[in-house]
Amino acid sequence: MASVMLHNVDLGYDGKAMVHQVNLSLASGELGCLLGPSGCGKSTLLRSIAGFTPLLGGQILLDKTVVADESRIIPPQDRGVGLVFQDVALFPHLNVNDNIRFGIENWSPKDQKARVTELLSLVGLSGLEKRFPHELSGGQAQRVALARAMAPRPKVLLLDEPFSGLDSELRARLAIEVRGILKTEGVTALMVTHDQKEAFDFADRVAVMKAGIIEQFDAAYRLYHEPRTEFVAKFVGAGDVMPCTVLSSTQVESPLGVLDSDVPLGYEAGQQLSLLFRPDDVIHDDESDRFATLVSKQFRGSHFVYRVRFDNGVELGCLAPSHHDHDLGERVGVRLEMEHLVLLAH
Repeated sequence: MASVMLHNVDLGYDGKAMVHQVNLSLASGELGCLLGPSGCGKSTLLRSIAGFTPLLGGQILLDKTVVADESRIIPPQDRGVGLVFQDVALFPHLNVNDNIRFGIENWSPKDQKARVTELLSLVGLSGLEKRFPHELSGGQAQRVALARAMAPRPKVLLLDEPFSGLDSELRARLAIEVRGILKTEGVTALMVTHDQKEAFDFADRVAVMKAGIIEQFDAAYRLYHEPRTEFVAKFVGAGDVMPCTVLSSTQVESPLGVLDSDVPLGYEAGQQLSLLFRPDDVIHDDESDRFATLVSKQFRGSHFVYRVRFDNGVELGCLAPSHHDHDLGERVGVRLEMEHLVLLAH
């Protein structure tokens, strides 16, 4: 049963819609993510679930209860929703213990102590309960904010770019750690981010947004390998799109020749489509009899990402082992590894 459900949600200001016909659901205990560029409406959508933004149309349900539609809106404090923001907003005059305890002060002292102790252990901060916010690192402060939001056992936890103020290494680690914490608690959560890696590390399913519309809501693997639109294909990973013609149920004609698929394509012969090439589809290989000219390269530690130009002028990304440090302008051998063809309808 869905813990969060959005049905045909329209959002905007002054009667002008900015988010259009959004349908999204999260099962109990599922972790979701709204991923997209700045200004696409993801934070506005999150605020509507929290109760801060009224709807122009549609419904929002939490645990099968309608909390918002065109005619009514249940206040944020009555929705059973926890919130974690980029600005952790810890109370500077309260120590860690009292910050976490803030939302459960109506509980008995015994239950408050037990819950704070439980959460400190869960977020890895046992022994730091007497510290004040200015005595914490950025990662520690974010974990305290998470524990404070989880303390009342909310039905749903909403996180609005919670790691964006942290350095990249800490962000990557916290996304994975917070996922583990929420899974341990069985919390249903929805996070907003513009960082693809962060979304993939955190969420069970990711909703890719563009201009107020969810283009695809899917598992990270499917977003990368089975994107439904060119925007999704390019937003969740590097890639190049070029035209192709379907020759048969398993073959297409492309600017790089006839390519075979290991599974039926699902299109009829003669259809004009677009074909997605990712850098891991084009591999540098000194033994290959196909050559291209190296036009740019980026060192990534374990590998290079080359940009190569074929003799017909087509340019594609290409992966190369890190010890293959060729010079720009050099002719390099490449091979295509495209058993799984990603086709996009126009």
